[in-house]
Amino acid sequence: EEAPGGQNNPRQECKTAIMMSVKCAELDVVCIGTCLGMCPDRERDERQRQKRLHKFEILEETASDRLPKADPRKTVKEYSRAAAGKEAAQLCDLRPARVLLQTVHYLIDEIVPRHQEPWAEIYDYVFDRLRSVRQDMTIQQVSGPTAVTILEKSLRFLLCASYWLCEEPIQVFDPKINDVHVQECFSWLLANYSIGGSKNEAEFQALAILYNLGSVKALHHALILPNHIKDSTHMKLAFGINQAFGDGNYVRCLRVMRRLPFLQSCALYRHIELFRNCLLRVFNHGYSSRNCRYPLQRLTNLLGMDSLPSAAELCQHHSLQVTEDSVCFQKSCYRDPGPGPKQTELGLVGKKQRDRTKPSIIHGH
Repeated sequence: EEAPGGQNNPRQECKTAIMMSVKCAELDVVCIGTCLGMCPDRERDERQRQKRLHKFEILEETASDRLPKADPRKTVKEYSRAAAGKEAAQLCDLRPARVLLQTVHYLIDEIVPRHQEPWAEIYDYVFDRLRSVRQDMTIQQVSGPTAVTILEKSLRFLLCASYWLCEEPIQVFDPKINDVHVQECFSWLLANYSIGGSKNEAEFQALAILYNLGSVKALHHALILPNHIKDSTHMKLAFGINQAFGDGNYVRCLRVMRRLPFLQSCALYRHIELFRNCLLRVFNHGYSSRNCRYPLQRLTNLLGMDSLPSAAELCQHHSLQVTEDSVCFQKSCYRDPGPGPKQTELGLVGKKQRDRTKPSIIHGH
């Protein structure tokens, strides 16, 4: 399974870090990098020679040259996977914590807002460079406030990207690969919260529940948190949706989702299809009759869909008979053909972004 940009399986990242930091471990010391730029000089020169510079990193006046030159102010260290015989990272190739945070800010402030390229291309680049940041963090055992800030911003980027790219084909955006990195960041972030709190802890603890809705492990973790976290508005709302989901009250799940802010809605976005499929199955069982017609408008509202045609299309996807203004539920007709095409879900998610820019959302402003 490959990550964006042709990278190796993300589960290898921890193994990579271990292999590259073994020398430091043997000495029982913590590595602190000495690279004060976003990209080590050695890597920048090597990628320039090999013509592996990303177009975001090239000096504009040399873009048409046979061998484009790197712009030191824009070149960002790329993720490097483990390989047999690869030497351990040198301190001059590792960026200290403050430089890592500066790199994250550069990616969010300068790359994310670009309009000249498709968002999928921007995602691939930022995804890889944030992964490289986390790799440097792992090798140096970065923790505390700086690690928390980097991981929170990384999670906002990944969660929102899963929505912003929801309509892209799997060749362009693979939600499963994105999910692996979301889970990795959540695990790392929540572990850092156990060392020292953060003003955003309640929000991200709630996001972890929403993203992993129905997970016994996620719920158990949340239930042993301090009372001031469990009693927060964020957590109460997350607990409520998780309870409704466990009770099979999918109408309530969708209804409460309408009240969630944009980021929380992005975290819950991947469950919308499940809510609707389960709700249709329940309705098909309860209202199954040749002579019964359920109002399409009411069903559209309960499903939280943006329009009558989209609700009708969903019903037809499940082989249900749809007329101009109603649906006929019949047990003998209902089918569950698997996932349908993803939708932007303007009412449940998209409209909540309003006029906020992508950088402001990722920064948490």
